[in-house]
Amino acid sequence: MLSRPEVVSRRTAVIAGHQGDLDAVRGLIVNADPKIRASGLGALLRRGALEKDDLTAAIGDDSAIVRGRAALLAAKAGPDLVDPGALRALLDDRDPAVCEAACFAAGEQSEPAAGIVERLCEIATAHEDALCRESAVAALGSLGDERGRDAVLAGCRDKPTVRRRAVLALVAFDGTDVDAMLEEMAGDVDWQVRQAAEELLAIT
Repeated sequence: MLSRPEVVSRRTAVIAGHQGDLDAVRGLIVNADPKIRASGLGALLRRGALEKDDLTAAIGDDSAIVRGRAALLAAKAGPDLVDPGALRALLDDRDPAVCEAACFAAGEQSEPAAGIVERLCEIATAHEDALCRESAVAALGSLGDERGRDAVLAGCRDKPTVRRRAVLALVAFDGTDVDAMLEEMAGDVDWQVRQAAEELLAIT
């Protein structure tokens, strides 16, 4: 249960963000409590006052809570606010939840920076956390970069949760190898994978 000061401070972040009290919000993003810092970041974005330096600092925060929030905000923020190098660094984050969020953010970028696609491919095929592999496969499908093709195809033979994402990501790619994989996945043991593959085959 939150202590009284934490309740007040987090409530302050929400209220200040909605009322436009930017001075109060900027005080919160340097608060000692990472949950309050994360709330302050969200409030800044809602007010259109989040700056590139704010997001970059949050990406390098000591707390995984703040880094994870920063990754999610990077997915919503415009490209002018996202430092490519900082986002790339989040893909190497030691916390799987942060890495997963960073993969999602990377997939939302209109023009991924150098090294992003390659790192997503590595995560999709080799990360020990299935949620990270799943998120990376989805991001590669969203980006539709040809360099991600092999990683998405590999994801089609991963765990069911990853295969479900991978089969949908295949829609971003063309070729006989993609068609053959869809045919194979139409007979998958997982009904959601089968259904998605069958629906994609019906429209190709």
